[in-house]
Amino acid sequence: MASSKSGKRASLPRSNSDNNEGILTRVSTAVSQSPIVNTTKQAASDAGYITKRLLKSTGKAAWIVGTTFLILVVPLIIEMDREQQLNELDLQQASLLGTPPSAIAPQK
Repeated sequence: MASSKSGKRASLPRSNSDNNEGILTRVSTAVSQSPIVNTTKQAASDAGYITKRLLKSTGKAAWIVGTTFLILVVPLIIEMDREQQLNELDLQQASLLGTPPSAIAPQK
């Protein structure tokens, strides 16, 4: 066996990094710093932001529509139902009194 002059053993060359990274770690780091990955991450972040804003706006719009319906439409429906009940009551009374139903004038 031949020995070197300095008395040191020969060894394989080490990588330039000081830490003991494996090949998978180095590849993973290189891929995560890729412009394509960064662009995809930015697009996903933007999509999440837009979705959040859209849901918030949709919730506000649903609240406005719901309260408007309760304030304006429900009383109208109740009043129309009362009017219908009064008309039916008038028809019942007219039939009991013997007045023909066509002679009853609608109320305004």
